[in-house]
Amino acid sequence: MTFTKTLPASRGLPLAAMGVVALLAALFLIPVVIGDEFVYHIFITICLFAGLSTAWNIVGGYAGQLSLGHAMFYGIGGYAGVILMNMGISPWLGMFVGAGVAALVAVVVSYPCFRLQGPFFALATIAFLEVFRVLALHFRGLTGGAMGLMIQLKLGWEWMVFRERLPALIIAFGLMLVCLAVAHLIRSHRLGFYLVATRERESAARAAGVQTVKVRLIAVAVSAALAAMLGTFHAMYLTFIEPAAMFSLSFSIQIAMFALIGGIGTIYGPLLGAALLVPVTEFARGMLGAEALGLHGFVYGVVLVLAVLFMPNGIMGALQRFTARRTGGEEQAVQAGPVVAAARTAESPEERPAIGREVMRVENLDKHFGGLHVTNNVSFSLREGEILGLIGPNGAGKTTVFNMISGFLQPDSGSVSVLDREGRFQNPVTPGDFAALGVGRTFQIVQPFAAMTVEENIMVGAFYRHHDVNDAREAARETAHRMGLAPWLNAEARGLTIGGLKRLEVARVMAMEPRILLLDEVMAGINQTDVRRAIDLMLSIRDTGVSIIAIEHVMQAVMSLSDRVIVLNSGEIVAEGKPHDVVRDPDVIEAYLGKDFAHAQY
Repeated sequence: MTFTKTLPASRGLPLAAMGVVALLAALFLIPVVIGDEFVYHIFITICLFAGLSTAWNIVGGYAGQLSLGHAMFYGIGGYAGVILMNMGISPWLGMFVGAGVAALVAVVVSYPCFRLQGPFFALATIAFLEVFRVLALHFRGLTGGAMGLMIQLKLGWEWMVFRERLPALIIAFGLMLVCLAVAHLIRSHRLGFYLVATRERESAARAAGVQTVKVRLIAVAVSAALAAMLGTFHAMYLTFIEPAAMFSLSFSIQIAMFALIGGIGTIYGPLLGAALLVPVTEFARGMLGAEALGLHGFVYGVVLVLAVLFMPNGIMGALQRFTARRTGGEEQAVQAGPVVAAARTAESPEERPAIGREVMRVENLDKHFGGLHVTNNVSFSLREGEILGLIGPNGAGKTTVFNMISGFLQPDSGSVSVLDREGRFQNPVTPGDFAALGVGRTFQIVQPFAAMTVEENIMVGAFYRHHDVNDAREAARETAHRMGLAPWLNAEARGLTIGGLKRLEVARVMAMEPRILLLDEVMAGINQTDVRRAIDLMLSIRDTGVSIIAIEHVMQAVMSLSDRVIVLNSGEIVAEGKPHDVVRDPDVIEAYLGKDFAHAQY
C-alpha cells in the first residue's frame, strides 16, 4: 500500500518565519527610510488591506463562508468612529463601539444563514451591505447622507489624526499585527481546527461533537469586529466618509481578492496578496492619474486568472511547495507493506469481557420521505460490549436507521434512549447530544477533512475530550498508533487510499473515547487481507468494553464480528438472532435472493 507522506511543518517553519519577519519589517521600514508621503500612503494602504483581508479570511477562509459584503462591517466601524468623534468621544473608544456593533450585526445576519445549506450567507451579506448603504443615505442628520461626513480636525494621538504620515503608519501597522495575531491564535487552537473541519465536512464535524453553527458565529463576530476597527482608523485617516465608499460591494470583493490570491485559509496569505497587489495598483494610479481609473480592477482580474491557472492554492501554496522541495519534504512516496492494526492481546474467548447491561434502546422508529415509508416500527437494543450486526439488501433503510440513532435525522415517531455515565437513560436529539453521551459514528461514504493532515483529522475527535492542543495532539498520536496510522501522521488525508481513509475515520471517532461505536460499511471496498485486519481491530475495540453497531455487506465480517444480527428489509426487521441462525432464515434468504431461492440453505 502506498501513501503520500509529508514532513512535519516544523522543518519548514524557520525559513517561513524568517520570511514573514522580513516582510513585516520591510512594510514598516521602507517608507520610514524613503520618507516620501506617497510611499507612506502606499504602505499604509497595504497594512489596511492586509488587515481587512486577514479579518475576512477568518470567516471566508477558515470557516469557508463566502462573505461578499464584508465592507458592511468596515463601514459600521467607520461611521461609529466619525459620529462619536464629532460628539467629542475619542476614536480609540469609538473603535471598540463600532467593533461591538459590527459583531452584533454579524451574528444577527449570520445565525439564520448558518443553519441553512447553500449560498445564503454570501447573499445575505450583499443584501445587508446595501441595506446599510441605504440607511446611511436616509439618516442625513446622523450620517450626512449622500453628501458624506467630515471629521472635526482635532490633531493628536487622542483623535487619531495627524499632519505627518508616520503615526498613521504605526497605527495601521499595529492593527494589521493585531489581525495577524488573532488569525494565528484562532488557527493554532481548537477553534481553528473546528472551523477547518466544519468547512471541509460539516456532517463529519457534527459527528465529532463540533457545534458548527456556534463556531462559525464566533468566527464571523471576530472577523466583523476586526474589520470595524480598521474601518474606524481608515475613516480618521481619510478625514471624510460617504455611504458609497464605506458600504461598497467592489470594496468587499477587493478585500476577498487579496486572500484568494495570497492563499485562502492560510494565516499569511492575505498579507502576501496585499503586499503584491496594492503597490502595483497604487503606483499605476499615481503615475497615470485620471487615465488609470478602474485600472485596479483590471490588475486584480489579470492576477486572479494567473493565480487560478498557475497557483490554485495562492501565493502561499506555491511558497509552501517550494519550501517543501528545498527541505526534501514534498510528497515523498512511502512504499510500505499493508498497515498492521493494533494487535489484539492474546486472550482466549473465555477472557473476553462479558456482555453487560443495555446501553441503547431503539423503540418503534418510523420515518417517511413523502409517500415512501423508509422505516416501519424498528425496535432493538444494544448491550455493553456487544457487537450488533445490521444487514439487509440495498435500500432496506439501514443508513436511515443509523442517521436516526446518531441525531442526523429525526424520526416521525419512536424514540432512541442512550445510557449516560450516571446510569440513566437519556433521549438525545442532535448529533452533539449523542456525542455527549458517548455515541460516535462513521459514514457510508468516508468524510475526511481532506485539507488537514492525518494527525489533525484525529485531533478534531480528540478535542472532544481534550481541550488543550498539546493534550489533543498526544491523544491523536496514541490513537493513530493503535489504528496503524502512525507512519502517516503528517500526510494530508486526501493522499490516503480508500482503506486508509476508512481507518482514519474510525480513528477520529475512537479519539472521542466513545462508549457506542456506529460503523457504516467500514469494510466496503477494501481487500480481503485488510478485511481480516479490520475484523481484528473491531474485536480489540469491543474488548475494551465499547459497544458496536455495524452495517455491513461483507458476510465474512458479519459472521466473524457479530454477537447478534438484525436483518432489515423494506424498512422492517425481518429477522434477529445469532449470525448462523439468521442467515439460514427463509425470510432473510428471500430478502437477499428473491422468492425463488427461499428454499436455499446457508
